[in-house]
Amino acid sequence: MVILGLTGSIGMGKTTVSRYFRSLGLPVYDADAEVHKLMAKGGRAVKAIEETFPDVARKGTINRVALGKQVFGDAEALRRLESILHPLVWQAERRFLGNAARHGVPVVVLDVPLLLEAEADKLCDAVVVVTAPPFVQKPRVMSRPGMTEERFQAIMEEQMPDAEKRMRADFIINTGRGKSDGLRQAKSIVKVTSSWRGHHWPPNASARKFYQESRN
Repeated sequence: MVILGLTGSIGMGKTTVSRYFRSLGLPVYDADAEVHKLMAKGGRAVKAIEETFPDVARKGTINRVALGKQVFGDAEALRRLESILHPLVWQAERRFLGNAARHGVPVVVLDVPLLLEAEADKLCDAVVVVTAPPFVQKPRVMSRPGMTEERFQAIMEEQMPDAEKRMRADFIINTGRGKSDGLRQAKSIVKVTSSWRGHHWPPNASARKFYQESRN
């Protein structure tokens, strides 16, 4: 099974590319969507987050705006939040991969915003980096509800520079050229990787050891 890691800085169009891969028949694990699920009503992270960050729960769900205010600009608070969320996100990722392997899926996609920063690319057969010119990226981000220049700059500082991501990529998709061109690029990647052998899943002993250590 070939594991493609999909990543890209904020506003680059990663979500759109993820939809392209889905439309081409590839199963996609969406780490952001999993986080939303964990913090929604009945989510497995709600209780721990509420205990760690007072006044962020509303009717059994986590108010993301209130939570964001508590962790924004506070590295220690962010670390505490990640210590709650990351193990649960990794568990869901493993379930996704295991299920895909059991069904004989040839290629899967791990859509992870901080794939390279977290060194999760070591699990992947190839990394797909989504990029766009700065004059395309920034207006996309600034059009989001509640986004400010300060917040945009803070997010950019947390993420690996786009140039470095592109240097570490096996494939690059530029979304600044329009949707039809982006889909064409995604199709090309699927065509190439579909002939690869990829990883055995579950991983062998050495790979499993890395996987466990990297998620602790």
